[in-house]
Amino acid sequence: MVLRALCLILLLAFSTGSIAETYTLKFATLMPTGTAWSKILDDWVKEVEEKSNGRIKFKMYSGGVMGDEPDVLRKIRKGQLHGGMFTGYGIGRIHSPARVLEMPFLFKNVEESDYIREQIMPDLEVGFRESGFELLGWPEVGFIHFFSTKRITSVDDIRKLRIWLWQGDPLGEAFFKASNIDPIPLSIIDVYTQLSAKHGSIDTVYTSTFGAIALQWYSKLKYATRIPLTNAIGGLIVSNRFYNKLPEDLQQLLKTTGKAMSDEIRLNAREENRKSIGILEKNGIEFMFDWDEVNMDEILAIRDSAAAYLEQTDYIPASVFAKTEKLLAEYRNQQANATDAEPEQEQDSSEPSSQGPAKDNSE
Repeated sequence: MVLRALCLILLLAFSTGSIAETYTLKFATLMPTGTAWSKILDDWVKEVEEKSNGRIKFKMYSGGVMGDEPDVLRKIRKGQLHGGMFTGYGIGRIHSPARVLEMPFLFKNVEESDYIREQIMPDLEVGFRESGFELLGWPEVGFIHFFSTKRITSVDDIRKLRIWLWQGDPLGEAFFKASNIDPIPLSIIDVYTQLSAKHGSIDTVYTSTFGAIALQWYSKLKYATRIPLTNAIGGLIVSNRFYNKLPEDLQQLLKTTGKAMSDEIRLNAREENRKSIGILEKNGIEFMFDWDEVNMDEILAIRDSAAAYLEQTDYIPASVFAKTEKLLAEYRNQQANATDAEPEQEQDSSEPSSQGPAKDNSE
């Protein structure tokens, strides 16, 4: 009887210890604290901790305190960190084919990019997993514009500027190479310092309208292009090393809540980017250089040249481009057929134009 009692006590102690086991998720992001997006991220952290009954705890490192995205990825691979929220730049260092979604001047509106993302998402998740990461969600940075201390009224004007390149970004390198632009490579951590310096190395950057405010870059700049370069993606990831240690219910909790939070950030980003245009204008930023001022043949030639370079380097394989173009053509045909079937009505000027690539419908 005593032996049985001791066995029962040990069994209960073991079971209780297993149930109470906690996992600390060390998470990093460049996103500054105090922004609308960081508040959504904070709500997600609280939700996961509460729904896991404290079995998952977060240790957050925001605002780039862990360094640039390559630094964060190195620390994740070493086990010093476990996850983070990344821009396309960091995503490209995990699974570069995903950046087909950031190809300059490829999509006409966000509906097209949303459709393609959903269609290729299963392939992306496999690619991330094979690279050692679990993709939890797909937030969005938003449409990327050039911001400068100099006026921009043409592509030739852009070529004369001292443009920042996010150091080590193959997609940025491909675009600037195709545009015959010689950029200045810098870590994103150094951009504000160089913009602030009396004789800084750069006078032009590229970011979303909300990003220009969140990073405080706008305070050092005067002009911005209305034409967006691309619609920048984001990714919410954790390392397989951390994820695979979790019980199945906690894995599912991270996946479901991570996706919901990322979807919320994506929708919020679009709204915040729209609002940010007015805020920037009130703070002296002059928007210029719109679609009716460009040679579309030149713009599309730049895009195709950049794509060819990315294919040659296998950063974005030709098969990925081919699949994307096929899906995009099918979607556009579906939309055209649906439009033809509808009664003719006056177009709402607030809707994105169907003419020209990558129309920024945040304005």
